[in-house]
Amino acid sequence: MGERKRRSKKEIICEILSEALNGASKTRLMYKCNLNFERFNNYLKEMLKANLLECTTSNPGGLIIFRTTDKGKELLKILQRADELFFV
Repeated sequence: MGERKRRSKKEIICEILSEALNGASKTRLMYKCNLNFERFNNYLKEMLKANLLECTTSNPGGLIIFRTTDKGKELLKILQRADELFFV
């Protein structure tokens, strides 16, 4: 039986930022990143406060869509590059 490795905060943030690059609903982000409601909401609040994500309601159904900001894209690039350098 294999052990599940616990993801780091950095890994979860990268997953959320990546999934939100083209915009995604809260539910889609939560499920794609495999987080429970409470944990996901904590990350979402932190990332909105840090201006890494933005929310829009520009679609016809009024669904709130979360999108990675320019600041979030820059952080994502930096974290991905750090992984490349660290895990060579």
